[in-house]
Amino acid sequence: MTILAASGLRKSYDGRAVVAGLDLDLERGECFGLLGPNGAGKTTTLRMLLGLTPPDAGSITLLGHEVPRDAREARRRVGVVPQIDNLDPDFSVRENLTVHARYFGYSAGEAARRVRPLLEFSALEAREASRIEELSGGMKRRLVLARALVNDPDLLFLDEPTTGLDPQARHLMWEKLRTLLREGKTILLTTHFMDEAERLCDRIQIIDGGRKLAEGSPASLIAGHIEPEVVEVYGDGAEEWLEAHGRMLASRAELHGETAFCYLQDPAPVVASLRAFPRLRFLHRPANLEDVFLRLTGRDLRE
Repeated sequence: MTILAASGLRKSYDGRAVVAGLDLDLERGECFGLLGPNGAGKTTTLRMLLGLTPPDAGSITLLGHEVPRDAREARRRVGVVPQIDNLDPDFSVRENLTVHARYFGYSAGEAARRVRPLLEFSALEAREASRIEELSGGMKRRLVLARALVNDPDLLFLDEPTTGLDPQARHLMWEKLRTLLREGKTILLTTHFMDEAERLCDRIQIIDGGRKLAEGSPASLIAGHIEPEVVEVYGDGAEEWLEAHGRMLASRAELHGETAFCYLQDPAPVVASLRAFPRLRFLHRPANLEDVFLRLTGRDLRE
């Protein structure tokens, strides 16, 4: 069942196209990743999907409601985890959840009943009386996620949910998100962590300049857009080795900074060559989603 569908979305500011004919659809129970570099149009797309920014053209159906016309009604069944924590510092952990529940029209008793399992889900039962400034970054992100669940939404919008978290907190957040997916929730995820998208997403759409570059499962994107093996070469002399040997041995090779990247069907000849250059260090690994992302969107820094 399609839970969110958008067709031909367009949005321009001052004559510059930010979103240029984007289509997407989400099926119930899947995690869909919307990936792109800074300035690719992700935030504008999310705002249009939520009915916060009107599109210049295109159509959006969210949970059976036409957006932006019926956006307020549709958002009653949506939870949002914003990129930046916007918890109320004047309230405790419990109060942040309770007040948010009251926004959805729940009585004081019903709000209290909803808060207890959310505290348990986010592993914050022992901190329910704590002020927001007393929480770690990981605790704050878990609380924002719990708050997004207070209305038992069908669809979650997660905008870079693990930015700023240490590895332990990221892994805990991933486990919480997998639990929600097993329970049948649908997730629309944006992230700059390609390993996060590869772990969580059933399907991914990569965009840049407001246009779709590719779409598919992580495995299909890797198989369809990049060679299966990668050897990264570091150290003094990497550029010289690349020009003398690497470009002849690799299917495709690139130099970025002091690192040579060799993309290969068969890594054995490159690895054998590198054994003769003990001053060089190298890493042999399978291709991943980050390789695909960089090939499609480029390696230039986006501000």
